[in-house]
Order: sequence, then C-alpha cells, then structure tokens
Amino acid sequence: MGFMDQAKDFADKHDEQVDQGLEKAGDQVDQRTGNKYSDQIDKGVDAAQAHTGDGDTNG
Repeated sequence: MGFMDQAKDFADKHDEQVDQGLEKAGDQVDQRTGNKYSDQIDKGVDAAQAHTGDGDTNG
C-alpha cells in the first residue's frame, strides 16, 4: 500500500479527528490573515472535510 493509500485509509478511519484538525488549521490561517478571508477559508475547510471519511462530521 502506497503512502497516499495509507493517508486515505487513515482519513477514512479517523474522520472526526481529521475534520477537527482541518478546522483548527483553518482557524490558524484565519487568525494569521486577520480574518480577511474567513468565508473563503471556511469554504475550503468544508470542501476538504467533505473529502474525508463519510464527509463533514462537524457540520
């Protein structure tokens, strides 16, 4: 199994933790940009969360 397959498998098995990590990363980026791009960051986080596991568990 290659690295990407392992990463996808991990994301599928640990969807909630991955979603939480994405949310925290989005919050950090939002803070560092002075909240200028909050809407775009939220959309990006939501899109990334939708591609892990069964979808966005934080929605």
